[in-house]
Amino acid sequence: MRPTVRLLLSHPAHFISLGFGSGLSPRAPGTAGTLAAWLLYPLLRAPISDFVFLALLASFFVAGIIAADRTGRALGASDHGAIVWDEIVAFWLVLFFAPPGLAWQAAAFVLFRFFDIVKPQPIRWADSRIGGGFGVMLDDLIAAGYAILALAVLKHLLG
Repeated sequence: MRPTVRLLLSHPAHFISLGFGSGLSPRAPGTAGTLAAWLLYPLLRAPISDFVFLALLASFFVAGIIAADRTGRALGASDHGAIVWDEIVAFWLVLFFAPPGLAWQAAAFVLFRFFDIVKPQPIRWADSRIGGGFGVMLDDLIAAGYAILALAVLKHLLG
């Protein structure tokens, strides 16, 4: 089933899991969701402390489990491509740990999308073995971990 604006607006869980509409993109909805996260990050991040931001991300992760599960059932696929809240929350975490500057954010974007698309182990294992909303959220969290690690290595190598 292809999600529609009607589905997006029919329940708050769908609005969240479909990334405020970014998941409705006909091409590369995961990339569209990640771009939406990048655009929204300064609005979310600026006014709050590190601790509050990380606590907020943890609550968004839990909410994502519930929302993705509900939307997956509505769409008939537990990890439907239009569900992009997992990309959004995971990329916010990557941006939190990325060095400051637009170039580092762009590198973070490319690295996160690379790991989310290629799915090296254990991302592939989590994606194929853990179902429901938790599985949807978990594989992107692991991809975020890879991206954060790669950014740290790059920063060390570049001085």
